[in-house]
Amino acid sequence: MNREPKQVTRRQFFKAAATGIIAGALPVSLVKLSFAGTAEDFTFAYISDAHIQQIKGSNFVRNWDRGLIRAVAEANLLSPAPDFVVFGGDLAQLGTKEELDHGAELLSPLKKKLHCVMGEHDYYLDLGEYWSKLFGPQHYSWDHKGVHFVVLNSILTHDQWTHERWPTAVQRMSEMAGLDNPNGSPFMVGQKQRDWLAKDLEKVAKDRPIVVFSHSPLQKIYKGWNFWTDDAEEVQAILQPFHKVNVIYGHVHQIQYNQIGNISFNSVMATAWPWPYPSTYAQSGSHVPVLTVPMNRADPFFERDATGWQFVNLHTGKTDLHFRLFDNTDRVVGYDPAKGHPVDKTYQAKENRIPPQTHY
Repeated sequence: MNREPKQVTRRQFFKAAATGIIAGALPVSLVKLSFAGTAEDFTFAYISDAHIQQIKGSNFVRNWDRGLIRAVAEANLLSPAPDFVVFGGDLAQLGTKEELDHGAELLSPLKKKLHCVMGEHDYYLDLGEYWSKLFGPQHYSWDHKGVHFVVLNSILTHDQWTHERWPTAVQRMSEMAGLDNPNGSPFMVGQKQRDWLAKDLEKVAKDRPIVVFSHSPLQKIYKGWNFWTDDAEEVQAILQPFHKVNVIYGHVHQIQYNQIGNISFNSVMATAWPWPYPSTYAQSGSHVPVLTVPMNRADPFFERDATGWQFVNLHTGKTDLHFRLFDNTDRVVGYDPAKGHPVDKTYQAKENRIPPQTHY
């Protein structure tokens, strides 16, 4: 039986998110910002990692198309509407003009202003030339209702790897697009953008909330899958003087949360497919930083596992997350000021803790 989609009001969503009873989970994140009091409260929607892939001519992989189409349609159904929408990167799979044009067409029905972050799948074919024609600068900032927003291109790497190692642009793209690929190269923000970020933040008061959008995590999680930014510590040092900093990123296709000093890190789920959680998450001390929340491993054989609604509440500057997932257990992760780290009661409880994964 076909049904007309129902509008989801902001009030209904917040109430349902708090109780974990949303009907019809949606593959888009809604972020509530309420730093400046109720008069300045606002939300924005976040969609990421569509990986639009051309098969031949006008034929594209249907599942990835449908994920993005649904996310856009349901973002438009929010009432009251979010103030703007962010796309978190990897619009295309192999960075071709055809894939980027098709992805841009699928994003075009969005009713609100769109801010885009560049992913490695968008970049490494032509080094972002065509993406920039469609969506504008690769890094920039803006202010909105008392919050300073920053977009960074965090998927750069060394010039030698980029310009000298590969005989063709297509091979460079395919090498960087591979998961668990020894021919890839660790991502970085780079000195030029770090200098720009430091200068950009000179005009921002230390107690003003800052939200940074990147594609890679701006932390070092798992190098084997390039869930890693080589100059993460240098970027974090620029952000450390500010009281309320939140970094929101895509790329990892899974739920992640971490806290490093004053900086809250939060991933956004993909509309395309989930990745399983690397087994190394369970290896204490094997990576820096150690993730603060034991996490439920996604199942890559279920198309929509680890995709769904993610509500991010940044009211205090410390992030609370409410998840309503399609094919996995709903969950809440909240910052506990007494403990000084996020608490996920379901998965931190010893009886519910997932054992270390050694095989996929």
